[in-house]
Amino acid sequence: MFGYIIINKPEMKFKEFDLYQSYYCGLCRSLKKEYGRLGQMTLSYDMTFVILFLSSLYEPETLVSSGRCAAHPCKKHCQRINPFSAYGADMNLLLSYYKCLDDWEDEHKINRKIMALSLQRRFRKAAHKYPQKEQIIQEKMRQIHACEKQKCRDLDLASGYFGEIMAEIFVWRKDEWEKELRHMGFFLGKFIYLMDAYEDAEQDQKTGNYNVFLEAYGEAGFTQKAENILSMMMAECARAFERLPIVENAEILRNILYSGVWHRYELVKRRREGK
Repeated sequence: MFGYIIINKPEMKFKEFDLYQSYYCGLCRSLKKEYGRLGQMTLSYDMTFVILFLSSLYEPETLVSSGRCAAHPCKKHCQRINPFSAYGADMNLLLSYYKCLDDWEDEHKINRKIMALSLQRRFRKAAHKYPQKEQIIQEKMRQIHACEKQKCRDLDLASGYFGEIMAEIFVWRKDEWEKELRHMGFFLGKFIYLMDAYEDAEQDQKTGNYNVFLEAYGEAGFTQKAENILSMMMAECARAFERLPIVENAEILRNILYSGVWHRYELVKRRREGK
């Protein structure tokens, strides 16, 4: 369930991409600082969006610096660090740990089991900092697994549990923006879950793994039906976003919400159409 909340780079200005990348590098640096090189391996563009979004809403003081890293040893890259960088690193670690466990339970990928065991100590550190959020993530993941065991075909139920996870992550603190943040996170979470199911439908049909789209996959009109559902999720997410007083980085965020999130969908769609 990672890698869907990304930019549409061809539609961005160079300075916008550089700014976006600086938050990505800031997250990478924060992961290394808090959780070491293993923590860096959990780096995701999805959490970069959360950091950029919350930074744009709350406009905290941000440290701008430049530095080299193992991935880019020859050239310095701009890094933006603020309180949301550390928060994003913590949430990224929690989600990555449960994602590894989920992959192990679903497909018995031994490398994911090893990764989960390796992350345990770091996971406990993040959970200690945000015990309430960790408990909610754990409970919702448990409910998702219950859906899988019962072969539940209710799209709203299964995706809604992941939606509640993202809603909790979006709410950094309880204030006047909590309602809209929960609404936005909830529908973005549903989109992520359903997009993951859409992409995996072909493979899950072969392996017999749980997938909420499994019954509909292969039927006439499946692609259009899935696209309509995904569009409804992002429409609700975008409505909540537009109700928030975001000016800073608004165009970058709109690039992601209105265009970038559809990148993987289009790739899968074209592959299935043989294009």
